[in-house]
Amino acid sequence: MFKRSKGLATLLALALLFCIIAARLLTPSTDQAMARQNESKPKLNASKTEKKPAPIVYGIPTDTLGIIEDEVKRGENLSEILAKYNISPTQVYNLAQKAKAVYSVRRIAAKSSYTILHALDSAQTARYFIYEPNPVEYVIYDLRGETEVTHIKREIEVVERTLAGEIKSSLFEDMVAAGGSAQLVNKFADIYAWRLNLSHLQPGDKFKLIYDEKVVNGTTIGYGELKSAVFEHNGQEVYAIGYDQGNGMGYYDEKGQSLKRAFLKEPLEYSRISSRFSMKRFHPVQKRYKAHLGTDFAAPRGTPIRTVGDGKVLEARYTSGNGYYVKIQHNKTYTTQYLHMSKFAKGIRAGARVKQGQTIGYVGSTGLATGPHLCYRFWKNGKQVDALRVKLPTADPIRKKNMESFTALKEETVRRMEAIDMNDVKQPLLAADRAKEPTDA
Repeated sequence: MFKRSKGLATLLALALLFCIIAARLLTPSTDQAMARQNESKPKLNASKTEKKPAPIVYGIPTDTLGIIEDEVKRGENLSEILAKYNISPTQVYNLAQKAKAVYSVRRIAAKSSYTILHALDSAQTARYFIYEPNPVEYVIYDLRGETEVTHIKREIEVVERTLAGEIKSSLFEDMVAAGGSAQLVNKFADIYAWRLNLSHLQPGDKFKLIYDEKVVNGTTIGYGELKSAVFEHNGQEVYAIGYDQGNGMGYYDEKGQSLKRAFLKEPLEYSRISSRFSMKRFHPVQKRYKAHLGTDFAAPRGTPIRTVGDGKVLEARYTSGNGYYVKIQHNKTYTTQYLHMSKFAKGIRAGARVKQGQTIGYVGSTGLATGPHLCYRFWKNGKQVDALRVKLPTADPIRKKNMESFTALKEETVRRMEAIDMNDVKQPLLAADRAKEPTDA
């Protein structure tokens, strides 16, 4: 009996063990259950990215606006532009009236950039028109409700830079290749024109410059002062140290003598002489020999013409021979004349005062001329003379009262020039050397 009971108990234990094992095999573990549960959930799209916020354009959030960027076409006006974006002529008229005191819509010019921010409706109704006449300023015309006009000038960052290079072919080509610009070359050429013959430079001549560059939003928009330069010609260094004695920046050598004369050598920047002063020259229009009492400079139509010195405009008019011309009296001794202009610069008329280097007109071919050029004439004591041969007075040297501060500047300039590496080009200086140029808001 006892043996039967023991055998029955063993049988029951085995049966129970079998049931437990079967139950475990049939029932998933917690991890397995969670895995299956996760598998049953819909999978997220792996390529889906978080939506980026809409850009802020000219300080305006555009999350509910469309953006159109374009350029004003020749002959196109504001009414024509905005008509495409559901703005009526009446609204444009009201806008023009309100804009007069801030930035007149009449100043909107061809080839200038604009941006339209419009509603996301079927008519793409304009909400803002932003006009950008140049990289420094822009105008926001708010077309919502009561029209508002805001004129904003960006902050200009003035960055001091250095430039170094060696003459291989020409001053223009090699300075531009080193990272400079035509504007910088012309400034440099003006400074050294009286000390060096820039058309006879030698391969191996070297130049170094310290100058200001104007930057807006990381983009160079122009140049400020050329602070100093040194040019090594035939192994001899000629310094040009910028110093202001109260009448604007002048350039002086290490002895404090001015590098410039009282007059600029030429009335055009970096141009080509096509005909010199002569008592007997064959006239290309009249087809006969006659005196040519001037110097012709070949240049593209529209090239700015500058007065070679301070003075007063005696004449600014047109004649059949001279075309549009300007005549300037500089003092009791010197008078200059500029012929065949395409037009006068703004404000140039008889009686106007002009400063050395000021634009007085633009190259053309009016009067007796076969092509665009400037005929430049020069009088000394009432007699016409060759402007390229006449001996002109020098500009003032450093005055005694300024010599101490000039000497300190000279020593600092020489130290900095010697530290410039000839193998580096267009080197930005440290942030500590930067300055901000204030602008009006």
